[in-house]
Amino acid sequence: MIRTKLSLRRPLAVLGAALLGLTGAVAVAGPASAHHTTITAKVSCDQLAGERVITWTVENSETDKAATLQTVTAEPNTPVNLRSDSTKPLQGAVIPKGGKIRAVQRVPSDTASAKLIVHALWKKNGQEATNDGSITLPVDRPCAPAPKCVDASKASYSHTFDGPKGTATVKLDGDLPLCEGSEQPFTLVSYFAPRPQFATPQYVYGTPDTDTISGDKKEIELNVEIPNCHTQVDLIWGGKDEVIEEITEGGPRYGDKKLGSPGAPGNRSNGPQGWYNGGDKSCTTPASTFASNCDGTVTVSLSNDGKDGKYPVEFEVKGENGWSKKVTVEAGKADNSTVVPAENAGKVEVLVDGKVIEGGTYSWERPEDCPLPEITTKADCKNFSLTASNPEGGLPVKVEFTYGDKTESRTVQPGKSETVTFTAGKDDTALVTLPDLDMEMEAVYAPEGTCGGGGAGGEEPGLPVTGVAAGGIAAGALALLALGAVLFFVARRRRVRFTA
Repeated sequence: MIRTKLSLRRPLAVLGAALLGLTGAVAVAGPASAHHTTITAKVSCDQLAGERVITWTVENSETDKAATLQTVTAEPNTPVNLRSDSTKPLQGAVIPKGGKIRAVQRVPSDTASAKLIVHALWKKNGQEATNDGSITLPVDRPCAPAPKCVDASKASYSHTFDGPKGTATVKLDGDLPLCEGSEQPFTLVSYFAPRPQFATPQYVYGTPDTDTISGDKKEIELNVEIPNCHTQVDLIWGGKDEVIEEITEGGPRYGDKKLGSPGAPGNRSNGPQGWYNGGDKSCTTPASTFASNCDGTVTVSLSNDGKDGKYPVEFEVKGENGWSKKVTVEAGKADNSTVVPAENAGKVEVLVDGKVIEGGTYSWERPEDCPLPEITTKADCKNFSLTASNPEGGLPVKVEFTYGDKTESRTVQPGKSETVTFTAGKDDTALVTLPDLDMEMEAVYAPEGTCGGGGAGGEEPGLPVTGVAAGGIAAGALALLALGAVLFFVARRRRVRFTA
């Protein structure tokens, strides 16, 4: 009996996969006679089982004789069964004439090398031979069991983000869930902001929304309310304990915690940048009210106490002729210190950021409770005098006195009086007009004593007046003089008749 032993070695290249089939390095017996078997092998990795799978191929060198594998020895010593029928061992199998047979052997994932030795018998002529083949396994490429979950520290995610609507989603990538006891929270938060671009300070608006991806939850949805003003919205890595309540100048920032950031951990989620700055109006509620004063000035009250009042507001109050004043009002406060001078109060505007605020335009109007000018008269047979007195605290008033065909105008300053004297004539009334107040009145000429000639300016005082009780007229005139004959203007364009 002739026994031959051949050896052949070559390297194996392996690709990682759930089941990777690659040709391995094999050593094969070199024939000492014409009859022999040739052994080759391939190796793959079954990650689900955590084993390496070796497929052995044993080829018959004879084209006219079948060979029976009488003994099969494997290293490591694990079963080697036919690939066509995994319940039957390779030992005892018959290789057809000039044919080949395949068998499968499973070995631990950390196996470095394997060897197969077969003893074949050719019954037709009694020839037999022992041959072996070996393979080097790629231990530098681990063949570990396929993972059933992923740890949160190694997981990757995908996200969506809509800042103007205050919505976001975060999803765990891949088919595997997070491992039990492993979880990752994410938070969506919105802020009041002073500008539609990034600026400080910022204050959390409403309640941030936090949800957690865990073993039984692979996707979450987040929603927050957005203020009706300038805002910032951030999608961050972490729970509510990561939320910065106030973002201030020089204070802490989220940095790469924002999803979609270039650095970790934000770059572990694939999607758009998870931050937004916008809003079309200020997070303040500036308001103004106006009050006209009797002296022609306007008092402007400024307030910053609306529901969105989070920031100081700088108001600018403008009047006519270039008059202007700037006032800063803190959040939740009001200011009543601005008084527009009378000469500038014809048109008043209140502006914020260069724009007139709603209801921020006003013009001075005379208050109804302002004291009216007083008119007194004095008359004798030669003269008829009228005096206009303007109370303190008011505006200068223009007064026009008309008697007969003569008119005199005077401007009476507050706290002052102006008197006009006419030579008594035949007219028994004078007209007093205040054009600025759109008012006028008639003053009756009623001289002290009795003037002769039966009329004003007569030469014979004391003669009876036709059709009138002279005593009653005289008594009435004296009574008016005794009281100062004071006249109050109480109606616009209302003509009041009085006697002097």
